Amino acid sequence: MYGYEQHVGGAAPGQSYAQPQPPPQQQMAGGYGQQQAPLYPEPSPPSLADAVRAFTTGSMAAEDFQQIFATSKVYCPRGDNPGFLALHNTQQPVIPMFTSLKELRRYAGKESKYFVITGAEVIDLLPTGYGFVLDMEGDHRMVFDAKAVEQMVDFAMRRMYG
Repeated sequence: MYGYEQHVGGAAPGQSYAQPQPPPQQQMAGGYGQQQAPLYPEPSPPSLADAVRAFTTGSMAAEDFQQIFATSKVYCPRGDNPGFLALHNTQQPVIPMFTSLKELRRYAGKESKYFVITGAEVIDLLPTGYGFVLDMEGDHRMVFDAKAVEQMVDFAMRRMYG
């Protein structure tokens, strides 16, 4: 049996059976319901900024970039009204977006207003006919025109619905 010694024929005079021991429990760290970190944590996916650099240098496939983009936080400047701010002084209207608050501040200043959404939400909410530009003032600026956004929507739909 698990948890205590087993003796055949009963305990000898002056001896007693060992008390059953409860099974070992995982150590809890930091409070109720939190488990201790595993010894070998899963590697974290690249950050959106790393993915932008890898994609713009050709060392990451478009599908891999889109998967990272979909789950990453994207920082968007905003005005007084809800919604995206668009730039219309380009060939097609584009919406500036940033991979980090630091990149947004470099473009829009320290006191600028912004909101944060995921890349998947960007693809879902972007108006038809608009593209977006990631890290406009950054070293690895990426521009996605309206056609590229349509392709991203198609990829997301295929991934979700097969």
